[in-house]
Amino acid sequence: MEPITVVIVEDHPLFRQGVADALSIDPRLSVVGQAAFGDKGLDMILSLRPKVAVVDVNLPGMNGQQITHEVTSERIPTRIILMTAYDDGEQMLHAAIAGAAAFCSKDVQPEELTRMVFEVVAGNYIMGGQTMDPKEFEHWLSRQLDSARRSYSEPGSPFHPLSDREMEVLALVVEGKSNKEIAILLGISHQTVKNHITSILRKFGVEDRTQAVVYALKRGWVKLDYETRFQE
Repeated sequence: MEPITVVIVEDHPLFRQGVADALSIDPRLSVVGQAAFGDKGLDMILSLRPKVAVVDVNLPGMNGQQITHEVTSERIPTRIILMTAYDDGEQMLHAAIAGAAAFCSKDVQPEELTRMVFEVVAGNYIMGGQTMDPKEFEHWLSRQLDSARRSYSEPGSPFHPLSDREMEVLALVVEGKSNKEIAILLGISHQTVKNHITSILRKFGVEDRTQAVVYALKRGWVKLDYETRFQE
């Protein structure tokens, strides 16, 4: 059996090498690439097509959630494990919506990280220490979003700060469409799509499109289509 290929994207050299060394102990795993910057990491994933990528959430340039979204949008089969130094529920929700197969804190034990690699390659998901098959993950995410919407609900106030066109763009972002796909579907230019997304991020006060999706989902302005996002 060929070894499972892994790429590591982490900007701290010692931690990155530690992850590589920990995974390389298992002869069934092969670390085929390492990157310190988000854009370099994405390029490496797109070119090498590893089975798994272990990616830090906070990276110079493109962050881990953006990398995850791009890989998911491009239908790359690489399964992504997002790691963070600041483990919290909202960040985990961002990771799940972006398309991550697993999310964990950086204090994870080496043997547990190795186990996670095998679990995600098998098609499972790991969130909050819970291992789930795709159907269980779908139900888990649905519960998380329902809970978030209740916590952030604004009874009697359907107001949202976006224009009709921005809402169309946001709805397609929620579906996981790339800027190019959105431009084609709406019959507008790629630059116009980028301008709309920039405006959405500014109005919501968030940093990237994944955070914008979470923001809108929590307030009930859009809905996540599980059939298209998680059962393809």
